[in-house]
Amino acid sequence: MSTTPAFDDIAENLAFLDDWEDRYRYIIELGQQLEPIAEHERTAENKVHGCASQVWLVTDHSHGDDDTVLRFRGDSDAMIVKGLVAIVLALYSGRSAKDIAATDALPILDSVGLREHLSTQRSNGLAAMVQRVRDGARAAANL
Repeated sequence: MSTTPAFDDIAENLAFLDDWEDRYRYIIELGQQLEPIAEHERTAENKVHGCASQVWLVTDHSHGDDDTVLRFRGDSDAMIVKGLVAIVLALYSGRSAKDIAATDALPILDSVGLREHLSTQRSNGLAAMVQRVRDGARAAANL
């Protein structure tokens, strides 16, 4: 399973922090660094279903040499969830649609101990974000 340098930095920082309260603060800080999406992008089409909090993911397409490259932007009304959005974006954004479709983030996120420290609702929401990104990638890659 492949990751990105941005995600690898996040995983390294999470591993450095011993206490989960510190990790939660770091995840919230990641969310605070996200550029907000425009109000007109907060549509039903961009909303992620299956999250207890409101989450929106916006997909921008560009064409690479042999595949569509996807970049994602996102936002949430909950601070910790916005941080989870930032982590998902760090893992997937800027990659080819085929690569995204082939990368299941959940085992990668489990390897850094993320889901085991989330509530069931947050974990389900994280899985819904991953599913949404991968479904969009499959559609963009015509898979």
